[in-house]
Amino acid sequence: MNKLTSRIDKERLLLGIAAPLLAIVAALLVTALVILATGKSPGAAFSDMVTYGFAADSQVYILNKATTYYLAGVAVAIGFRMNLFNIGVDGQYRLAAFVAAVLGGALTVPGWLAIPLIILAAMVTGALWAAIAGILKVTRGVSEVIATIMLNSIATAIIGYLLQPGQLGQLDKAGTLVSTKPLPESSWFFQIDTGPAGILWGFIVVAVIVGIGYWFVLGRTRFGFDLRTVGQSETAAAASGVGVKKMIATSMVISGAVAGLIGMPTLLNDSHQFSNDFPAGIGFTGIAIALLGRNNPVGIALGALLWGFLERTTNHLEFQGYDKEILGVIQGVIVLCVVIAYEVVRRYGLKRQQQRVGAELAARAAAPTEMQEVA
Repeated sequence: MNKLTSRIDKERLLLGIAAPLLAIVAALLVTALVILATGKSPGAAFSDMVTYGFAADSQVYILNKATTYYLAGVAVAIGFRMNLFNIGVDGQYRLAAFVAAVLGGALTVPGWLAIPLIILAAMVTGALWAAIAGILKVTRGVSEVIATIMLNSIATAIIGYLLQPGQLGQLDKAGTLVSTKPLPESSWFFQIDTGPAGILWGFIVVAVIVGIGYWFVLGRTRFGFDLRTVGQSETAAAASGVGVKKMIATSMVISGAVAGLIGMPTLLNDSHQFSNDFPAGIGFTGIAIALLGRNNPVGIALGALLWGFLERTTNHLEFQGYDKEILGVIQGVIVLCVVIAYEVVRRYGLKRQQQRVGAELAARAAAPTEMQEVA
């Protein structure tokens, strides 16, 4: 049996490596065909992307973007592990960032106290907004997909209503931008000056802590075990004494709390205010990144870095005469190839494991018969 387990583990490792490699090769081939269709050279495009993407200033840009994307990916992945599709991450983080910006602009306490209060306000806002969908699901059976989509629209409407001059917004001197009251400099998060490469956002440290917490809670605690059990089979979880409805509501709240952090790198390290041009759509990017990372904290980190790299380099390609739509095509192709590759490899691995277990059991069943014949 040990030999069988060893063979299966080795195959699992090889299949785990084969899946991303297959996805990358397929994505490169499809992307090359798309670039060829535009009349450009894919070789020159890939070379330019690599050269520009590994420049020092590009690496800082990618890390800053990946910080935000990683938090979005983790927020979505928490729902995925429960078999929940939290589409509302976008509304949750935007409303959370708005509330946090309003609070931060009004606070007069020292920065060491203001920063935790701003972050806490964002997490609580995101958690409460996600809790609405969780409660609707467990009490009324409302699909979290429908509920969170509608909550996204409601959050946008609330922000649009409150972010006006005379409400909680104010016009800039040019009269073109409406924003909340800027955060005092004491409430800015720390950052690292890398010289000519630019400024690295300090919130990357928080993102790392969130990733470690996600790994530990889901992989090393009873709560994480119960959460994964409910995601795999609600019936089996209920039979083992797990409160399914409670776990669904709790996971939505935790997902929303992490979603509340998504806007914090931009608010505390960059813009220092919430305006009508605050980044939108990051929640939907988080869905793609969670899929790329297979809900694994390390995989999500790699997916976030890849997304930041593609955004940086394909935007540069536009200035080199390539069509700007290439970014969307490449991103879509990569996500599609990753999903297909992992599913193909998973099915192949399952089939191989069944064959080996079947062969081992057949061999064991035949062994006593052979011994009886010899006797």
